Amino acid sequence: MAGFWTGAAALATAGRRGRRWPQPLMRSVALWTVKTFDKILIANRGEIACRVIKTCKKMGIKTVAIHSEVDASSVHVKMADEAVCVGPAPTSKSYLNMDAIMDAVRNTRAQAVHPGYGFLSENKEFAKRLAAEDVIFIGPDTHAIQAMGDKIESKLLAKKAKVNTIPGFDGVVKDADEAVRIAREIGYPVMIKASAGGGGKGMRIAWDDEETRDGFRFSSQEAASSFGDDRLLIEKFIDNPRHIEIQVLGDKHGNALWLNERECSIQRRNQKVVEEAPSIFLDSETRRAMGEQAVALAKAVNYSSAGTVEFLVDSKKNFYFLEMNTRLQVEHPVTECITGLDLVQEMIRVAKGYPLRHKQADIPINGWAVECRVYAEDPYKSFGLPSVGRLSQYEEPIRLPGVRVDSGIQPGSDISIYYDPMISKLITYGSDRTEALKRMEDALDNYVIRGVTHNVALLREVIINSRFIEGDINTKFLSDVYPDGFKGHQLTETERNQFLAVASSLFVASQLRAQHFQDHGNSRVPIVKPQVASWELSVKLHDEIHTVVASKSGPTFSVEVDGSKLNVTSTWNLASPLLSVNVDGTQRTIQCLSREAGGNMSIQFLGTVVAEGQEICVIEAMKMQNSMTAGKTGKVKSVHCKAGDTVGEGDLLVELE
Repeated sequence: MAGFWTGAAALATAGRRGRRWPQPLMRSVALWTVKTFDKILIANRGEIACRVIKTCKKMGIKTVAIHSEVDASSVHVKMADEAVCVGPAPTSKSYLNMDAIMDAVRNTRAQAVHPGYGFLSENKEFAKRLAAEDVIFIGPDTHAIQAMGDKIESKLLAKKAKVNTIPGFDGVVKDADEAVRIAREIGYPVMIKASAGGGGKGMRIAWDDEETRDGFRFSSQEAASSFGDDRLLIEKFIDNPRHIEIQVLGDKHGNALWLNERECSIQRRNQKVVEEAPSIFLDSETRRAMGEQAVALAKAVNYSSAGTVEFLVDSKKNFYFLEMNTRLQVEHPVTECITGLDLVQEMIRVAKGYPLRHKQADIPINGWAVECRVYAEDPYKSFGLPSVGRLSQYEEPIRLPGVRVDSGIQPGSDISIYYDPMISKLITYGSDRTEALKRMEDALDNYVIRGVTHNVALLREVIINSRFIEGDINTKFLSDVYPDGFKGHQLTETERNQFLAVASSLFVASQLRAQHFQDHGNSRVPIVKPQVASWELSVKLHDEIHTVVASKSGPTFSVEVDGSKLNVTSTWNLASPLLSVNVDGTQRTIQCLSREAGGNMSIQFLGTVVAEGQEICVIEAMKMQNSMTAGKTGKVKSVHCKAGDTVGEGDLLVELE
């Protein structure tokens, strides 16, 4: 993880680099040295474990990492002061293995546990077991976890606290016939969802009686398998809503604050993809109303930690309570950017018993922040089908201004079938939304990820889309903009000519460079003759052949493409994975993904990625399908698995020759 910027240390870093970050609310270095805990165990992995460890180090707190057997060399393990293996790779035997984690707590004498998000972060039994051994759970108490974790109970509590709720049935739906009756009373469309659900599981939309019966059956089955609880509720479905959430922070002394909102409407399969703070849609009056209702709900359950109250917001700015997450959210960095608060630090202070240090009037909105979730996924398949593999090359764009990367990986890290395929959270900050989005565009162009398929192309397309820029978004944005699925960046005529000019210039530059590599009598034969004044090339793009004429003068190529003349200037450092080029005054960052001895190249341009391998089989893991691609060109010699087989790590599936 790199580029963390809240707190006094970040101000010093920002000053050295000559740029201004959000001012922290407390400037004293003593802010980091207040006595809390001597040692904290982080019951998580990956980027969130690294994130917590980083704040603990600033606070002078020793850390204990837990890890599965396959995570033994992970970044979070190396960052921590101590590390304990809690079991084999499957989460049920490691990161969800309460017995093993409790043993690790005892053996390391950790005084507190930070659960991160996911895994055991909202498990009341885990919090109870820690409390029974006088170990502090860095999160809310078990009552709040229980009350807000149950969608039926939380909705009743929200109503009692005068929080706007979606019209619906407050009890448990008994069977499909009752579901139809309730749906008719509410009025179609309705949302059928698991009471104990989350992450989009156990959730169906029904537009008529037949879909209600099917939805009841499928949702109850999915809820039972995912959560061990098949209870369902039904409520009015708000069509084309925005998903906007309020960050809250409470202490053990009855104080609670709202830390502004996060816009989380860009989703696929009910999971967030792009988030930002603040929301371009909210006015100050609506923001205050949402914040005050979120705090009212937090106080209703004596909430004492960082938490998030999620709302659906319609086109007329009517907002309705969705659920409360009793943990740190994945997207918390955008809130830290615009407020200057370190939410992990605040959680640790509250867990120790300190009162909040700030009043509501102290909470600012400084600038704008955007977060993109970078996944090892193929965005061309259902907006993101998980991919597995090893990162052969990995460079985060942290040298750019206004960029923060929260990650838990490094070159050589494996994206495993056992865990979430997130590579990182890429965050950019600017004085306003325009600057934050431009910095995100640059950061995505400069992000080097090799060895796995990733979703950078989709993320880049979202943030430059005209509807997104105008703020015309809702939770159906991706399916509305890409009704036939994501197809990659569609080049305009100008962009096409720029690409052809850049590709041609890069090709000639590489051939000129190749002339310098001669092995005595066994010389390489260059494709491009050294003395010629210009080169005529035939370039194939999308099954179309283009004739390109290029001439070189110093670092600049003059290129004629389909009747248009362009000048392309660069350092032409072909050893670098990134190449900055200037095309007639327009600055572009390209990536050369691969270069064959015969001269063929694969180039990433405007986020469009060329696939490195042909899909040869599909592995199903964690209720998702994972593509496995060929690392090199070859012929399939034999296949050692068939559809439906269970496969493990290291199993031979396909042989190539």
